[in-house]
Amino acid sequence: MIDWWIALSGAITLLLALLFLGIPIFVAFLILNVAGILVLMGPAGFGMFANSIFTTATTTALATVPLFIVMGEILFRSGAMEAVFDSLDRLIGRIRGRQYVLCILLSAILGALSGAAMAVAGLLGRSLFPTMRARGYNTRLSAGTILAGACLDPIIPPSVLAILIAALAEISTAGLLIAGIIPGLMLTCLFLVYVMYRVWRDPSLAPDVSVDVAGATKQSAAMAALRILPCAFVFFMVMGLIMFGVATPTEAAATGVFGAVIVAIIYRRLSWRMMVEAFTTAATVSTLLLVIMCSAVMFSQLLTFTGATRAVAELVAHLDLHATVMLLAMLALPFILFMFLDQLALMLVLIPIYQPLLKHYAFDPIWFWTLFLIVATVGGLTPPFGYVLFALKSAAPDLPTAEIYRASWPFVWLIVLGLFILIAFPPLVTFLPNLMRPA
Repeated sequence: MIDWWIALSGAITLLLALLFLGIPIFVAFLILNVAGILVLMGPAGFGMFANSIFTTATTTALATVPLFIVMGEILFRSGAMEAVFDSLDRLIGRIRGRQYVLCILLSAILGALSGAAMAVAGLLGRSLFPTMRARGYNTRLSAGTILAGACLDPIIPPSVLAILIAALAEISTAGLLIAGIIPGLMLTCLFLVYVMYRVWRDPSLAPDVSVDVAGATKQSAAMAALRILPCAFVFFMVMGLIMFGVATPTEAAATGVFGAVIVAIIYRRLSWRMMVEAFTTAATVSTLLLVIMCSAVMFSQLLTFTGATRAVAELVAHLDLHATVMLLAMLALPFILFMFLDQLALMLVLIPIYQPLLKHYAFDPIWFWTLFLIVATVGGLTPPFGYVLFALKSAAPDLPTAEIYRASWPFVWLIVLGLFILIAFPPLVTFLPNLMRPA
């Protein structure tokens, strides 16, 4: 038997080398798994490989992923985004810096509708960002609010990333989804306070209110609120069914798809072409995620077979670190690594290694994995390789990359501040999941 530390370090080194060569995540994990089986078990181990793939592919919780993706695709294509945009533009009122506020609130709402950070960053980069610059808003702060707002999306449910973490960590998918509501709203408030403070200290960051409101929609406040109701109903229907134990996440997601179709009918955008495009996108993304999940689960099983996960837990136990020190170390490591490595690939590697440490220190799994989800989300915002940064760059190619990097850092530190608040007050994460009744 190969020593656990050789197996662990060799596997991680090989994985990183494959990723740096530009090989897709699922191919890298597949190569790693095949090599690991041949070295550790020989050809006889491929029976375990096939069984692992079948077990993961038939996991009921993962059926939630394509359903939520379909729901988000239909809502995006139904005209819901335009309705929410116009309505918020009216409801925000006459305040200086209103487009910053609009951007952050719109991102939070879009997060509740889709949970796709890159899609929201690209969407706002193409639609809202040119308008903000044309009206005289500060370019750096405008880019920063779009980046920060987009990073709210994987935190605020429904979140595909949360579902993947829950499946790998073997915890309640419903609990982890619901746990993101309060942290997501808290971060939204932190961003709003920050941008309004910046504008108050330096009014040149935003145009005069009379210039800004001139382009706002003319619809009444009552009509604006009415137009948001269909999207709000879909969100509260989905999350409400989960929170009150009426339905499982999969059943709630299916209900959300039905609600999204109703919204498309209300906005008169329902068509066969739109539905085919939504299902095609969902099938493509879901298949890719499922292949990655199958490979990642097999990787974690190989680590367990070598004794690496148990040995890491024993090593940490002998260090006898204080729980707070260990918690900060477990969050600091991915925070740094996510700056340079693919978020999904690193997440899939760390989760099986962290599992025994959570049990040793008796960390609440919902609380810890919510913190981990936020750290993974920050990885999309931190230079030099944050995926949200690249999404905004592709949507606004004339914006210098260095300017995008500088725009992101204030919001990175705001999210870090939010993390410390959640560490100091765990009930902010666990309160809503604890209210859930058994499904």
